[in-house]
Amino acid sequence: MIAGEDRLLHAPLPLRPRLTWPGGARIAVWVCPNIEHYEFKPALIRQRDPWPRTPHPDVLSYSLKDYGNRAGLWRMMEVMDAHGIRGTVSFSMAVGDMFPEVLDAILSRDWDVFSHGLFNTRYHWGLSEEEERAEIEASVAAWKRLSGKRLRGWFSPAASNTLRTPDLVAEAGIDYLCDLYHDDQPTPVRVRRGRLITLPYQMDLNDAVAIGAGAMDGEEFAGAARDMFDTLYAEGEAQPRVMCVALHPYIMGRPHRAMYLDAILAHMRRHDGVWFATGAEMADWYLAHHYDAAVAAAR
Repeated sequence: MIAGEDRLLHAPLPLRPRLTWPGGARIAVWVCPNIEHYEFKPALIRQRDPWPRTPHPDVLSYSLKDYGNRAGLWRMMEVMDAHGIRGTVSFSMAVGDMFPEVLDAILSRDWDVFSHGLFNTRYHWGLSEEEERAEIEASVAAWKRLSGKRLRGWFSPAASNTLRTPDLVAEAGIDYLCDLYHDDQPTPVRVRRGRLITLPYQMDLNDAVAIGAGAMDGEEFAGAARDMFDTLYAEGEAQPRVMCVALHPYIMGRPHRAMYLDAILAHMRRHDGVWFATGAEMADWYLAHHYDAAVAAAR
């Protein structure tokens, strides 16, 4: 097994070969709605109980999450449609069968998808290699069946990645990983076989962490998003960057918060040199134009 530290090729960002984006963009922005399903009465899975309140079922917690697929998502889609921005969905694959209207809405908008596992209450911690491989392959097969498309990206359910996850993801033919939060640009990841990159996904500018955990309200979240964008945009003149806006419909899709998503996207759209990209678009560009140079620079 490759040691965790050895997976990440290290080259300080200012010393790397200059990254480029299509059209000379300074910054690639991807908006990532997490369209998830949390089981009503999940199994107790090894190290962590999926719901904080006992005894089960935790109707309160389940209901708060279920709001996203019933109401919040549709409000978020209206906002993103108004700005002409395609999402890259962190997708619980079970949603495709359980809520076909959600799947249809994603496909009709040509939104991109990366897997967030089958359910967000089925963690991968403690799985054997064979068990984790089977879970990843189940997502690959599910997306092919649901959409006819190849699964391009991976984000372990509830961020429950293991030391083997990058190898198994690459083995399954997936191109990019969202389990690492260590950079402002795509980077190569060492794996046993094949090629894999990590795309910058946000945990600090993530409404589940910032708002759901009580650290910010909607207005503060929007302010942090504008501040992050302004900094990365300025830095991107010399060395282009990536910004991720990680959202959950059961949080940002609430009636009193959707206006802040609108404000964030409007602020970004007022700037030239912004590439509103999907995960697959960024991965394709980076693999074609920068992967080999990045590996060589790190060596």
